[in-house]
Amino acid sequence: MPEQRAATRRRNPRGQGQVLRAQLVEAAARLLATLDQPETLTLRQVAREVGVAPASIYGHFPDLSALIQHVLRLRYDELARVMGEAARSAPDPLAGLVARCAAYVHWGVEQPGHYRTLFGSRMPADLVPGSAHSAGADLLDSVVVSLAAVTDPDRTRTAEEQWQAGLMLWTAMHGLISLYNDHGNIPWPSLDGLLAELIGLHTARPATEIGALLAQNARRQGDARAQPGDGSDVSPAAE
Repeated sequence: MPEQRAATRRRNPRGQGQVLRAQLVEAAARLLATLDQPETLTLRQVAREVGVAPASIYGHFPDLSALIQHVLRLRYDELARVMGEAARSAPDPLAGLVARCAAYVHWGVEQPGHYRTLFGSRMPADLVPGSAHSAGADLLDSVVVSLAAVTDPDRTRTAEEQWQAGLMLWTAMHGLISLYNDHGNIPWPSLDGLLAELIGLHTARPATEIGALLAQNARRQGDARAQPGDGSDVSPAAE
């Protein structure tokens, strides 16, 4: 089947090269999130999505690896910001942990393609080295610290034990998101109901207590979203 011709695109006015850069990043992010096999992404596909010649990309990114790594940084920054903002107004460590976990799980379910880009892709190491996911380790550390503040406030556990506990919680949330996204035909219980049970298991707290905190958190987040925006909610993919 002959390759489709690139969409006709009006040339950006002089001095607006950043517009093209943002379009390239947005296109790459969209393709990574929607392709059945994102590891097959090529610069030619990105160029065609934007409507430019592949050579136009090299003025902004030296190769496909640099472009993909830039998208990863933006997505990790977005998720870290969402989790941090959710926990910032929490009145105590348990509420903070619940808010942080809820933000992570809901982001993953509401943006399954972007979640897969971060945690489910099969990119070859020569294209996306492990260092490109270092921000993911920072997110895990935030969960480790948050969980330890709830379950080990006197710091009787070793750092390794705290890390392992946080890793197990992270693994459980990842499994919940992945199964929820991949098997939507299952008659799932409410997402927050499942999350309450999950956090309850990892904190030795009743699921009803966690559920009440999730409800309070949802109300807080709803109130925050209802406030007038200041322009800071622009998608990072457009940067």
